[in-house]
Amino acid sequence: MKLDRMIGILSVLLQQEKVTAPDLAKRFEVSRRTISRDIDALCRAGIPLVTRQGLNGGISIMEGYKMDRTLLSTSDMQAILTGLRSLDSISGTNRYARLMEKLSAGSSGLLMGDAHMSINLASWYKDSLSPKIELLHNAILSSQKVAFSYYAPKGESQRTVEPYHLIFQWSSWYLWSWCACRESFRLFKLGRMTDLRLAGPFKKRQAPLPDLSAERMFPNSYQVLAVIQPEYKWRLIEEYGPESFTVQPDGTLLFSFGLLDKASIVGWIASFGAGAELLEPYEFRRDIAAFAEEIQKKYKQP
Repeated sequence: MKLDRMIGILSVLLQQEKVTAPDLAKRFEVSRRTISRDIDALCRAGIPLVTRQGLNGGISIMEGYKMDRTLLSTSDMQAILTGLRSLDSISGTNRYARLMEKLSAGSSGLLMGDAHMSINLASWYKDSLSPKIELLHNAILSSQKVAFSYYAPKGESQRTVEPYHLIFQWSSWYLWSWCACRESFRLFKLGRMTDLRLAGPFKKRQAPLPDLSAERMFPNSYQVLAVIQPEYKWRLIEEYGPESFTVQPDGTLLFSFGLLDKASIVGWIASFGAGAELLEPYEFRRDIAAFAEEIQKKYKQP
């Protein structure tokens, strides 16, 4: 859409001192003539754009011009403030609260953002998480390596990384970084990191964004078929959606879904107690029985 493209062009010009028409045409996948028309339209709308030809030429916003905040509608401002408030929920410095006050100055009714939407990115461990986020964010901005202890299912390890991106995904915070130990980019879960400390400067390398698709991160190695008692319907709906099961004539739920590995399947079935029976993969039934025997042995009265 033309309006969306013009807002996009304006956003680029606000972030970059100068940009060429061919660059804009490539970015927005349109012709240079279309970009020229968009630039003319922005000028007619009151945005003083300057176009210079030749070497080191390009398009820029007139020096000294201040953007009028009225370019943003009330709903735009509310959306921005709602997003800032969500970031402030994990910040240890109130940086975003102060920014919210600046943006909403003279418009106190906007300060809370969208009153019908609340986004809180904090965890149960906010007291320990916020300092980690602050340290890692500063390390990214200042190109400082970070060393830490990392706890994973395969054991504890000491890592030194070049941090590039903080990512909130799957209800948790992660760090995307170059790991010196593995000599590749790795995703680290902040909740598993302890004893964080700066470890000296580094020269930034090309850092591709991680592929966080479910197919890449959680490949379905096994197709699970299980009978679940009806009192656990809420769990199946919450964790896998209503399409993951069918209701059988006796009221039980026939669950079918792809899961990652044997350990997660055994643990998941065991979490239902006697309320679930694994049908497939059939060979895992033996592992579940052994798991149950170990639990019984541990808690059996002497």
